[in-house]
Amino acid sequence: MPGKREEYLTWDEYFMGQALEVSLRSKDPSTQVGAVIANDEHKQISIGYNGLSNGMDDDQFYWNSPGEETGDLYTTKNPWVVHAELNAILNCKGARLDGTTLYVTLFPCNECAKAIVQAGIKKVIYLRMYDHSQKVKITKAIFDAAGVEYIPFNINKSFSKEEVQGAAHEIQKILKRFS
Repeated sequence: MPGKREEYLTWDEYFMGQALEVSLRSKDPSTQVGAVIANDEHKQISIGYNGLSNGMDDDQFYWNSPGEETGDLYTTKNPWVVHAELNAILNCKGARLDGTTLYVTLFPCNECAKAIVQAGIKKVIYLRMYDHSQKVKITKAIFDAAGVEYIPFNINKSFSKEEVQGAAHEIQKILKRFS
């Protein structure tokens, strides 16, 4: 009897691949983030990407964030955008998230960390760390206090923003070939 194929995806690779693909739905010109929540039975519970709230017109808000240079918070994107992690939590449609794993292409901010803890997610696997700022320290402290594991997707490699975006765009090119 022939043996099984050896080069199949691990569950972590599968769900991180989905998070990369989901990130392609983001209209953010500088940072596209995707998130997938899965349970212990390897079932996808929810997905999310960084974008505006339902019902908001993508063309009416500040994706280019001119306020970052002028200090005008109203004309920056961040107050308007719902992060991928929070979108995945909000999109779960009442499913229980206790003990689930969140796969995300960018390490969560401290605001998302609070929602992750509150939702009962117990493990976060991230592809890229954005920097080692105070917000990262706060996120780690929140996760540590609540017993949430946070694990880099590849402990031997730190991925750059360009590498992550490049991988997502390669997925997009492949999908376009089939459509």
